[in-house]
Amino acid sequence: MEKLRGPVWRFTKATYGWRALLLPQLNRQSLYLYGSEVAVEKECIRQLQSGVFVIHPFSTMRSYYIMCMMAITFLNLIGIPMEIAFLDREGGLVWESFNVFSDTLFLIDVALNFRMGIIAEDSEEAILDIKRIRASYLRTWFIPDIIAAFPIGYILLFADLKYHNDGSTKTNKMMRILMFVRIISLIRLARVSRLVRFFNEVEKVSNANLEVVRLFLRILSLFMMIFLLCHWNGCIQYFVPMLEEFPSDCWVRKENLMNATVSTKYSWGVFRALSQMIALSYGSMDAPTNYVEMWIVMVSMVSGCMMYTVLVANTTAMIANIDPASKEYKDKMSRLEHYMTFMKLPPELQLRISNYYQARYGGKWFDERDVMETVSTALKEVQQQHWWE
Repeated sequence: MEKLRGPVWRFTKATYGWRALLLPQLNRQSLYLYGSEVAVEKECIRQLQSGVFVIHPFSTMRSYYIMCMMAITFLNLIGIPMEIAFLDREGGLVWESFNVFSDTLFLIDVALNFRMGIIAEDSEEAILDIKRIRASYLRTWFIPDIIAAFPIGYILLFADLKYHNDGSTKTNKMMRILMFVRIISLIRLARVSRLVRFFNEVEKVSNANLEVVRLFLRILSLFMMIFLLCHWNGCIQYFVPMLEEFPSDCWVRKENLMNATVSTKYSWGVFRALSQMIALSYGSMDAPTNYVEMWIVMVSMVSGCMMYTVLVANTTAMIANIDPASKEYKDKMSRLEHYMTFMKLPPELQLRISNYYQARYGGKWFDERDVMETVSTALKEVQQQHWWE
């Protein structure tokens, strides 16, 4: 984050303590939205005068909180399918503690969203009013978030403790209950929507160059989603035969993986999933032996087609959006060349016009009138003074 300068320097942690973490900081995004350091200072004053606990979208606390939640969410989306498919109560105290910690953190996140400032698309300032924040959250993401934050970790912890304390006469019943709870815990995978929103919020509050950040986050989110799709598919490959109690003709028994390590089972599951998704036969030498395996293969193939579609579409969009000013200049030059050819201008004049455009615009095309119309009067004067100098 850029070092605070000018009038905003007084809104620091040394002056306002922990409350400074809730105030907007002076960075690229805040200057982009408010226009000047004075406007950012007025936004700090507006939040302090409100007298309520609200986390500003451009605050330091918000930035670090989003980074932390992105990491925790991604680890959850990796660990939850692994736990359900492979661990089978073998995760130990560390994994149970992480589950409880994650569920607690997501419940806190739901509560904090009622105190998170909102950046409205059609507004020139952040929404800090508690009633408007509450109404917006209840109307949009509250229901999906509360479902994804359901504390399954606590239920699994209590069920495991009950399982270990009960006698052998209740073992089968408790195992069925534990399996049912683990299947219900799949609702936690709805946290993937939270991960996508965190990516969007990181782009809004980032302090780096806008185009570079947008491109980097789009690539990162694309590869993370592809990885999660392959990971989930690999876990399903093993999970479904486990639900059927490993029939004699399933691929797990054919590969002698019943007593294999978790890493071996997972590697084979992902290998089969990738082979089916990219339409290769290495991971499925034999045809499906029952209708369940047949459906798994079909789902894998369809998900692979979707992965290709998303990958190609996003790659094309990223290439098309790289350096739009150069692309606009090339389009203008192409129209100019067609115009000069149509008007049958002499080659010498065509060359002079082309050289003029190259010297005047330098391979970039910007609509200066459109840019200046969106700039404040004070900034217009400073910019014009800079041009004259």
